[in-house]
Amino acid sequence: MKRQLILEDGTVFLGEAFGGDVEKIGEVVFNTGMTGYQEILSDPSYCGQIVTLTYPLIGNYGINRDDFESINPAISGFVVKETADLPSNWRNQLSLDEYLKMKNIPGISGIDTRKLTRIIRKSGALKGALCNINKDAEEIVSQLKATVIPSNQVKQVSTKAAYSSPGRGPRVVLVDYGMKHGILRELTKRGCDVVVVPYNVTAEEVLQYHPDGVMLSNGPGDPKSVQETLEMIRIVQKEVPLFGICLGHQLFALANGADTAKLKFGHRGSNHPVKDLRTGKVSITSQNHGYTVEELSIENTDLVVTHTALNDDTIEGLRHKKYPAFTVQYHPEASPGPEDANYLFNEFLQMIEAAPTKGEKTCQNAQI
Repeated sequence: MKRQLILEDGTVFLGEAFGGDVEKIGEVVFNTGMTGYQEILSDPSYCGQIVTLTYPLIGNYGINRDDFESINPAISGFVVKETADLPSNWRNQLSLDEYLKMKNIPGISGIDTRKLTRIIRKSGALKGALCNINKDAEEIVSQLKATVIPSNQVKQVSTKAAYSSPGRGPRVVLVDYGMKHGILRELTKRGCDVVVVPYNVTAEEVLQYHPDGVMLSNGPGDPKSVQETLEMIRIVQKEVPLFGICLGHQLFALANGADTAKLKFGHRGSNHPVKDLRTGKVSITSQNHGYTVEELSIENTDLVVTHTALNDDTIEGLRHKKYPAFTVQYHPEASPGPEDANYLFNEFLQMIEAAPTKGEKTCQNAQI
């Protein structure tokens, strides 16, 4: 069965349909990772996006039970050059096509993904539609131009109620803006007693859990659409150590007076070099974001830049001058990608251990 991908600039790609038999509109982006398609599919940060994979053959090791980053994927569509019909791996349980059918996510294969990637790099991320070949392209283009991409992606993917992942170590309140399970895994692996809370949690509610530390997760969309969380960050960073990842990094910057802006085509892949300005060390990192903290906006704030991207010099890490709080734009939990930056979780726990009267201050402030 044929399917077409139509971009808002009028470009039409005709290819083979696979996955769910449904039509979807979304922001078309690309990811340069050679592996990790299962984690990409299930990463909540791709909510509402149609993801193009630049590596030509996808699905060759199938889908397994272990590598999901969320239970219910929020991705709108999947674009590949070629799919593997007969995956081969000892962990394989489903083919890529079978999984996308199960989750009703449309895919298209057999198109020139190099051409599509060049278009996105030149024009920036574009709105696109995966639709039946009988649909008129001009009508779809008009529809795309009139479509406003929703700004409530975080609300869509965040947990609706708090839940616990028990441990015997420090208590960490993890604010879920679209959390990848890899972040929770890294905390529980280190024995943390984790409480996952919704994106719109208040500072009072966070402190009532008596946290030893607070983590701000990754998530989808424009950070400026999550204004309701900024006051919580401003209060909590004064009370306990704080660590932010990806969207959490951007929200931390906004809460402290900096500004964010949309990148032309974003950073999405598993091989982005990032330099730690404190040590000079370069890590190869996993990234997935379409926004960045603007460098000039850091002036006249209490923030210090700690990491930069070597590809385009954008900000990749921040630290607060007064409070034990730091963030990174990339994914230290990887999933998928290299684990060069995994040490940052240990730095966070060391920061918690060094905090005076660990856990007691938050209890007093919460009046419990």
